[in-house]
Amino acid sequence: MSLFQPLPNYKISSRNKTLNLSEPHIMGILNVTPDSFSDGGRFNAVENAVAHCQQMMDNGATIIDIGGESTRPNADAVSTTEELQRVVPVVQAIRQHCGDDIWLSIDTSNPEVMQAAFDAGADIWNDVRALKRTGAAELAASLDIPVMLMHMRGEPTTMNNLAQYDNVIDEVSTELTTRIKEVTRLGVKQENIIIDPGFGFAKNYEHHCALLSQLDSLQALGLPMMFGISRKRFLAEVLTNSGAKTVQTTQATERDAVGTAAGIFALQQGASIIRTHNVGMMQQVVALWSQLSAYHHEHCIINTNTR
Repeated sequence: MSLFQPLPNYKISSRNKTLNLSEPHIMGILNVTPDSFSDGGRFNAVENAVAHCQQMMDNGATIIDIGGESTRPNADAVSTTEELQRVVPVVQAIRQHCGDDIWLSIDTSNPEVMQAAFDAGADIWNDVRALKRTGAAELAASLDIPVMLMHMRGEPTTMNNLAQYDNVIDEVSTELTTRIKEVTRLGVKQENIIIDPGFGFAKNYEHHCALLSQLDSLQALGLPMMFGISRKRFLAEVLTNSGAKTVQTTQATERDAVGTAAGIFALQQGASIIRTHNVGMMQQVVALWSQLSAYHHEHCIINTNTR
């Protein structure tokens, strides 16, 4: 497979906007939580959240993913009231200060939170539980907005015990296909669905290696793909296994370089959206990939066809 394989020709629409997913897009992570694994507590205040959003936009993010509940392993549950108080004011403030062009995604499994966030101006529903909570799929159908369905087994408190596969590629694909069929039966439009392989959820080191090296196989599902591995444990394991003493023990914020490299591997295998904490670093390599891809298709393919 070429390093510069064109991205699949997909698009999503919401609020009279259309996002062309045949071009790469960067989703900047905005956690408005006190306990997220890498940046908990940094952007709880609305003004800090808006400033960080603007910085990520300036660095090249076209989507901002706002989360009010941590989904790290064994994270504490958050009440609906608390999640609403964290998320809705931030959505409102971003819309007021940053305008309508930026796409706002809400990282939640709670239908009540998604409804309130949508009313405040959100565009996309990003659900690690793939709309499995009561009423979630029906609400997604009613709102008629793009939804990200992630592969996970169990809950964040139980998922590590469920990381058992005979063939992780086939099983992730099959389980995503089953869920896609279930939500479309409940009214969610196929053209509104984006898949997420669920890196960091119910998968171990070997499973991550298999998925990242064969991610292009998920293109068979015929849907756009979002890739999110930023600062996750697998990257720490990669660095530990490298043998280089200076990176054998890392904090989450020290894994951005390896996470950015993983993002490029995902991009060249068909992922249209790369979710990251470090938008500026990802933008630099996306710029390089995009320009080399354009050069490759303008010169190399033409030269091959004219021989």
